[in-house]
Amino acid sequence: MMPSDVHGAYGEPAGQLARRFDPIELEILWRRLISIVDEASTAFVRTCFSTLVRDANDFAVVLTDAQGRSLAQSTMSIPSFIGSLPATVKHFLRKYPADTLKPGDVLVTNDPWMGTGHIHDVNTVMPIFFRGRLVAFAALVSHLPDIGGRLRSNANREIYEEGLQIPLLKLMDGGQVNETLVDMIRQNIRVPEQGMGDIWAQVSACRMMEERLAPLLESVDLDALGAAIRLRSEAAMRAAIAALPDGTYESEVLHDGFEEPIRIHCKLTVAGDTIAIDYAGSSPQQPRAVNVVPIYAFAYSAYPIKALLCPEVPNNEGGFLPITTQAPLGSILNPTYPAASGGRGAIGHMLSPAIFLALAEVLPERVWASGSANSSVTMFGQYRNRPFNVVNFINGGQGATASRDGLSAISFPANLGNTPVEMMETLAPILVHRREIRRGSGGAGAHRGGDGLTFEFEITSEASSVATSFLMTRLKHPPPGLRGGQAGQRGRLVINGTETDPTEQRVLKPGDRVLMETAGGGGFGQR
Repeated sequence: MMPSDVHGAYGEPAGQLARRFDPIELEILWRRLISIVDEASTAFVRTCFSTLVRDANDFAVVLTDAQGRSLAQSTMSIPSFIGSLPATVKHFLRKYPADTLKPGDVLVTNDPWMGTGHIHDVNTVMPIFFRGRLVAFAALVSHLPDIGGRLRSNANREIYEEGLQIPLLKLMDGGQVNETLVDMIRQNIRVPEQGMGDIWAQVSACRMMEERLAPLLESVDLDALGAAIRLRSEAAMRAAIAALPDGTYESEVLHDGFEEPIRIHCKLTVAGDTIAIDYAGSSPQQPRAVNVVPIYAFAYSAYPIKALLCPEVPNNEGGFLPITTQAPLGSILNPTYPAASGGRGAIGHMLSPAIFLALAEVLPERVWASGSANSSVTMFGQYRNRPFNVVNFINGGQGATASRDGLSAISFPANLGNTPVEMMETLAPILVHRREIRRGSGGAGAHRGGDGLTFEFEITSEASSVATSFLMTRLKHPPPGLRGGQAGQRGRLVINGTETDPTEQRVLKPGDRVLMETAGGGGFGQR
């Protein structure tokens, strides 16, 4: 639905509501909304149990209007969640219409097609009421270290192997906890105190948003403010798109794949003030856990477009309205149920390089060469007389641009942090021998690609065995350079001195030594 078609609290068209704010007043109120979600974000980080939130930043907080259209998102957020979380609110509204919701309700799901693309991310959504009327939703999503099933691995072949699926349900109904659902979740995850601790921390953060929003609602009509935010954001994005030459721009990038590479074909069409992205020609869906559902494909397509064309406007629904995506049903970017998707980031994170490559000729001063998505190692077992389940992120090198060298050891486009060594060794029976910049792994060029990371650790004698899963990419096809720049070095996984395929899960024993080397980014331009 376009903003001009929306009516506010007083029955006036959104365009008329938007004109009530002068630019200075709008900026102050807009920043106030952002401060509300940022405060809730801080509260969540301080109360959650998981290092994935505290150290790796694998979460997002979003405030939407009563129709599920995003108004503001937390400054520290995963880009994919910016695009997916408002859509999740709208899915909830289809099952639980606004007139059936009441104060004290909290909704929850981890359905990949309704959420973020894999079941490891749990979404909580809470309706916010003011003087008896539904005015907004507080929404939060974060990655749980464990959701049951097999460890997160590309080896999983269907969603049933990946863990507990939570449909669109009520976690709380009118303030009453759904104890049956809580028992079901606790029974199906390895460390229930950790998992439910994160979920209840989400609920607390949603309640904080409600508390902080209440004073603003005393003096401001949120429908009018939301209309103004969306209209201005949409106008800025449309103006930025309109400055591009009309035409169709295509690219193709390769993921390592399994028996054969996975192909991502991107056809990007600029027409006036809109961009349509078609992924027809990409590989079919895989019997592995790398499939990308449409909600995630849109999120990681809209994000690089906005980063290139309109980075200065805070994220909200208006900025994404001029962008559409599509992919054939049954393809890697539009799989059918029960496709596995636990490692969908390996493919989703390559959509930014595909879009950058497609636009390289018309935006040569802005695009990046390809880089490496983040890698991770998931471990489960017994440690210090209790079960543990941890996920450690290891970032890679990013591509260079026309104006600077690539950044080293960061996560793009996912915005994930490197897990601190101290936390790794505290929570799991490992000894880290080194974690250092992999010097020289970035591709050569007028500007060099960023360097990856070298991470080496050993399983200690404090555990009899550790179930381990690796998610790594760019091991066969290194990040290519752009406009004459050279490719970065490929990544490697070495276990006990032998280079190893990371696809299959494995059990490590005390004394086993693991070396993970993430790929370097591509260079830009000829030297």
